[in-house]
Amino acid sequence: MAPAITTLAADAPELSAANTGFMLICSALVMLMTPALAFFYGGMVRVKSTLNMLMMSFISLGIVTILWVLYGFSIAFGTDSGSLIGWSSEYVGLSGIGLTELWDGYTIPVYVFAVFQLMFAIITPALISGALADRVKFTAWALFITLWVTIVYFPVAHWVWGSGGWLFEMGVIDFAGGTAVHINAGAAALGVILVIGKRVGFKKDPMRPHSLPLVMLGAGLLWFGWFGFNAGSWLGNDDGVGAVMFVNTQVATAAAMLAWLFYEKIRHGAFTTLGAASGAVAGLVAITPSGGAVSPLGAIAVGAIAGLLCAMAVGLKYKFGYDDSLDVVGVHLVGGIVGSLLVGFFATGGVQSDAKGLFYGGGLEQLGKQAVGVFAVLAYSLIVSAILALIIDKTMGMRVSEDDEVSGIDQVEHAETAYDFSGAGGGASSRSTAAAPAPAVTQNKKVDA
Repeated sequence: MAPAITTLAADAPELSAANTGFMLICSALVMLMTPALAFFYGGMVRVKSTLNMLMMSFISLGIVTILWVLYGFSIAFGTDSGSLIGWSSEYVGLSGIGLTELWDGYTIPVYVFAVFQLMFAIITPALISGALADRVKFTAWALFITLWVTIVYFPVAHWVWGSGGWLFEMGVIDFAGGTAVHINAGAAALGVILVIGKRVGFKKDPMRPHSLPLVMLGAGLLWFGWFGFNAGSWLGNDDGVGAVMFVNTQVATAAAMLAWLFYEKIRHGAFTTLGAASGAVAGLVAITPSGGAVSPLGAIAVGAIAGLLCAMAVGLKYKFGYDDSLDVVGVHLVGGIVGSLLVGFFATGGVQSDAKGLFYGGGLEQLGKQAVGVFAVLAYSLIVSAILALIIDKTMGMRVSEDDEVSGIDQVEHAETAYDFSGAGGGASSRSTAAAPAPAVTQNKKVDA
């Protein structure tokens, strides 16, 4: 990611219409990922929770957009203050930015960079929602998003990508969000579910996805949008780095999907559509931090390792008893950790920077930096998210009642249902079927001697 803006110098590059157009397209692709995530999550829950799951993602589009304009962009990418947050008054309300004012060192306007980063800020809290399916009040969730992006996401984005941010200055490599997005969201999800507890019937009642076609649609749209998420993070298309990232995104995702399916076949005896979709997302997550540092062969390794480890990790919730409804911890937290740490092994030193990993003669230096970034973000997000959830739970209540959860959160929170079958069964054919006598039923009976 680019450093924070400074005053435009006389010898600064000129605005590039090509790069500006490219980044606007990438921004739109990243925006598409939030509805895609809603479909992905929405298909994975039971029918009675479908609309709530969709809305938990969609509401982030509204809340985070307004907060980003008011003060989020300033905190994340304003002038550094103590290596922890940024602040620039001209970014408040995006009111002090010139139409053609360029992002420092790049050929795109500040407005374009701001809207691109906004889409990252939107999807990150939406990722958390998958861990909380079936049981969280919608008002409580909206408040949590507001507090979480303000206290956690905006500062962490500054740490990782803002000029002067302490992880940025340390040299932690996170091309497009392994720490700031995926570890951040995954750790937050774990923190919240440890506070609010398990769903009613966890490990007892069947909680299978109600619509696997919807899951596959969401996964496919996520894969498509992720090219903007990853390739766009180089903020231009002049030196080939974004092209390498584009290729690595495809390669790692394919490898992860195959690895997950391989594990699933060996472990459970079947290749499932849910496994294919989840494996693809695991690969997308893992290549996000590392794709600008590794070669396509390295991307195969990153994807395969992430697919295998994430497939194994999703079962940990049953072993340790935390109810991660849709495997946010298993996929996003674990995948983000894997992808971020593997930079320290597979970085070639010939793509986005000259930093080399262990397998390319770089020693342990970059791996150590990556580990600091991973565990700093993990600890901060986990602890602060748990505290925020605890405060909300003790004040307004975080969960719906047990009766409301059992009857269905869609009807309780949104006064709607995802599917209306009230008209099903009408017509002549159904009437004649209903009038027809039932066929006889026979069964074998044991005859007493």
